[in-house]
Amino acid sequence: MGAIGKMGPRKAFGAAALWAALAVAAAAPAGAQDVENGERLFHLCANCHGGEGQGAQETFAPSIAGLPAWYVENQLRGFRQGYRGQHFDDVTGMRMRPMALWLEGDEEIRDVAAYVASLPPADPARTLDGDPARGQALYAPCIACHGPEGKGNQALNAPPLTGVSDWYALTQLQNFKAGIRGAKPGDATGALMRPMAMTLPDPQAMRDVIAYVMTLGR
Repeated sequence: MGAIGKMGPRKAFGAAALWAALAVAAAAPAGAQDVENGERLFHLCANCHGGEGQGAQETFAPSIAGLPAWYVENQLRGFRQGYRGQHFDDVTGMRMRPMALWLEGDEEIRDVAAYVASLPPADPARTLDGDPARGQALYAPCIACHGPEGKGNQALNAPPLTGVSDWYALTQLQNFKAGIRGAKPGDATGALMRPMAMTLPDPQAMRDVIAYVMTLGR
């Protein structure tokens, strides 16, 4: 009669339902997250980053709306693990670290990252004076990881650059160059960015390359 026949009709039906449920679970997208829970968790983040993730310079909070979930997850883990947000000169990082520690485990990190990724990308206001034409030439080394249009590359852990607050981009380039960011053990992607930031000779060169990045995707 076979294994199903020996179970009896009620047990056989239960076994079939279980296998069907497992098949559905296997077919579901890997890493599907609870975006509604992420929205609930984001209420704390909104105090600085704004309700739509648009950022606010007065609270040292960059625009984050539409950032890929994988990148948000990586940065939140970096803050939790301490290779971001522990340097005394990293003002914005020190503000973020307790926020990341407030999240309870990987599940909540993934949920809030999924919600951030679901937000429409922001278009932050320009706050810096820079020369996009000069910046285009300076951007050449960045293409290898971030792409010619600044869209990023997950395989290289390189985030998109479009939609980033220009003042925040300047702060981070200065931090990479000074070793405030990217010098801690465990920060593999930060270690890759440090030498790139060091190719920019002065703050004006940083402003110029950022001014060029701000033209991408428009």
